[in-house]
Amino acid sequence: MRVNVNGHRMFFDVEGASHVADGATMRERPTVLLLHGGPGFDHSSFKPAFGRLAEYAQVVYVDHSGQGRSDPTDPSRWTLAQWADDVAGLCEALGIERPIVLGWSFGGMVAQMLAGRHPNLPSQLLLLSTAPRLDLDMMTAVFERLGGPEAAATARAFWTDPNPESVAAYMGRCLPLYSPLPIDPVGMARAVMTPELVAGGWTESLTFDLRNLLASVICPTLILAGELDPVTPMGAAEEILAALPDGIGRLERFTDSGHFIPDTEPDRLFALLAEAITAG
Repeated sequence: MRVNVNGHRMFFDVEGASHVADGATMRERPTVLLLHGGPGFDHSSFKPAFGRLAEYAQVVYVDHSGQGRSDPTDPSRWTLAQWADDVAGLCEALGIERPIVLGWSFGGMVAQMLAGRHPNLPSQLLLLSTAPRLDLDMMTAVFERLGGPEAAATARAFWTDPNPESVAAYMGRCLPLYSPLPIDPVGMARAVMTPELVAGGWTESLTFDLRNLLASVICPTLILAGELDPVTPMGAAEEILAALPDGIGRLERFTDSGHFIPDTEPDRLFALLAEAITAG
């Protein structure tokens, strides 16, 4: 389904009812917005695994503006601020109030921006394998630990000079280091991609820094991070926690996981998500 948001159409999909029969009443359940990674991918990375959240919440899958099945947008709109404002606009268009916002990787960066710019919108943040900035030295140190000096050099070349050659080298050498388990090629094949964004169209990738903005967040925030993640390392998760106001952040570490925690430690991950979502 698509809805008009800020001059273009955004795609969303819904799993689970917002109201369920409960004796003589209709009980309202929380709404969980799922913001996918990338940039340049779509919501398909959440399916089918995150469908289990529909047991206790209404789940809204979102394709970020200009990505996936949403309408293409001009590259001038490819900023975290605009993507966050478009998520806020989507909530307004759909009448979604106080959603729980779960952002994975790049989607977690959008979620942080959303909570900083629109602090009264989310009731809770669930930040999965994400970062408040892309610290190239921090990233390449983990790539080197996992894949040696060549992996570190390949990562640095991609992030500083994205071009067809560096993108191909990164996908071949660095992407397999994202997880201790092989990345599912079938799942990757399902994605509707925006090649210009995947290949470096997000020009603020190495300049954005959300740490000061995180001081404006007012909702409870659960940070979930893998010890073996080279692209959003544990140090980045620690930076999020340190930047949040005292008492609202909590960090859960996954010792056997990299960037794809749902693949490597799903039982613990979904137990923590269920606990957070149903706590309110």
